[in-house]
Amino acid sequence: MWILLAVCSAVGLGFYDIMKKISVRDNNVPVVLLLNTLFGTLLMSPVIIGCLAEGSAGLGDSLLGHAQIVLKAVIVLSSWILGYFAIKHLPLTIQGPINASRPVIVLVGALVVFGERLNAMQWVGILLGFLSLFLISRIGSAEGFSFRRSRWLWMSIGATVLGAVSALYDKYLLRSYEPLEVQAWYSLYQMVIMSVIVFVLTRTGHAGTPFRWRWAIVGISLFLTAADIAYFYALSLPGSMISVVSMIRRGSVLVSFAYGVIALHERNIRRKLIDLGILLLSLLCLIIGS
Repeated sequence: MWILLAVCSAVGLGFYDIMKKISVRDNNVPVVLLLNTLFGTLLMSPVIIGCLAEGSAGLGDSLLGHAQIVLKAVIVLSSWILGYFAIKHLPLTIQGPINASRPVIVLVGALVVFGERLNAMQWVGILLGFLSLFLISRIGSAEGFSFRRSRWLWMSIGATVLGAVSALYDKYLLRSYEPLEVQAWYSLYQMVIMSVIVFVLTRTGHAGTPFRWRWAIVGISLFLTAADIAYFYALSLPGSMISVVSMIRRGSVLVSFAYGVIALHERNIRRKLIDLGILLLSLLCLIIGS
């Protein structure tokens, strides 16, 4: 059951990336992100209202619990800020595979932080994953997005690393708290933090690109909320493995990659397909090894 939930989450994430690309094109990224956190909070507000109606804030009714969720919100929001700017300026057929390499970083993190032992197949998967990143950097250079000149590539990698940190932290949180509680409260805290950021940027004259409303902004929150619900419940089920769930979720790259090819007519597709094939082989090795 948890594998099926992970697949549903992957499909949702694929459409989430498409909605982001449409929303941030020639648009104000901080305001789009603020609206995303607002709509996400509204979608999860019944959970928060239910907790408050019961006379409890949930999360074990403790300050420690909420402090842990605030930390989760900061990690995710930092990843989103970097990722939104990256997806605005990078082709989906470059940004998608970089983001899809997250399971490789998750597994390395599990090795370093939790002392997990990796088998031979997992090591092959990690090596193929880093080979994929190397190849996508070469393709990016050919399109004017080299590591030396493009901060957007570094932002994409930074977003991926922080996303991996969030994934490792999720498994820890869901040992103690209900999935919907975690999602609802961190959505609320993200909205508060992002409101402060946009207010400061506006007051200091750093608002940036003018904001344009697009209905795809609503789609960001809808698809992300659905994907996250499936993800959190997958992790909460007995026997679920964070490494496998994270890898399956990266299958979302197939959805966004197809959109980049068909709708956006992005370049160097043959080379990118080879890189995508190596990345998918890397994920397959990790799944088999896990």
